[in-house]
Amino acid sequence: MDADPEPIRDAADPHHFRRRGVLFVLSSPSGAGKSTIARKLLADEPELGMSVSATTRPMRPGEIDGRDYHFVDLEEFRRMVADDEFLEWAHVFGQRYGTPRAQIETMLAAGKDVLFDIDWQGAQQLFQIAGGDVVRVFIFPPSMEELHRRLTSRGTDAAEVIDARMARAANEVSHWDGYDYVLVNDDVDACFAGVKTILAAERLKRSRQTGLIGFIRKLTR
Repeated sequence: MDADPEPIRDAADPHHFRRRGVLFVLSSPSGAGKSTIARKLLADEPELGMSVSATTRPMRPGEIDGRDYHFVDLEEFRRMVADDEFLEWAHVFGQRYGTPRAQIETMLAAGKDVLFDIDWQGAQQLFQIAGGDVVRVFIFPPSMEELHRRLTSRGTDAAEVIDARMARAANEVSHWDGYDYVLVNDDVDACFAGVKTILAAERLKRSRQTGLIGFIRKLTR
């Protein structure tokens, strides 16, 4: 990212250290429960905002442009890539998805940590750009059999689509070692509690406390 954002004033800290924002990545195979956990986290964490990806895929019933995705055509997406408007982007199931750079800079400047629902390719690209500000969490299903059952029980995809998602899931799981934390979602409440613990701990890391040196100088006068 081009410039350091304004550090966040952490309301939970009685000493009012300022800290750098957290770029919090959740990844998982489709059907592992990542979207459910992301919604719960956003509802429970007022200092956390959601990154809304741009995509070339068609809008689905019930989706809203700008809330669920920024829906763009292929020509516009290619222009955005050429103009370096994405922090990261990738091909997924024949469509393109990308994270607009400007919205992330705006959210950080407004004192928000940012939640990303992206795959391993996006997580890798984001880490290459933003380094230590990125926290990567991968969520496993309890088993591949349970993942297949969850995808089938949705009743929204044809058998060949489910087969493609399962094949992609095996590929995604193979990249687990590119993440800082891994959790198994065999109980959504327990997994959610784990994700919240990770976020809280990462916010308190010494490396994020940009006001710590000034505090120590005052403390040791």
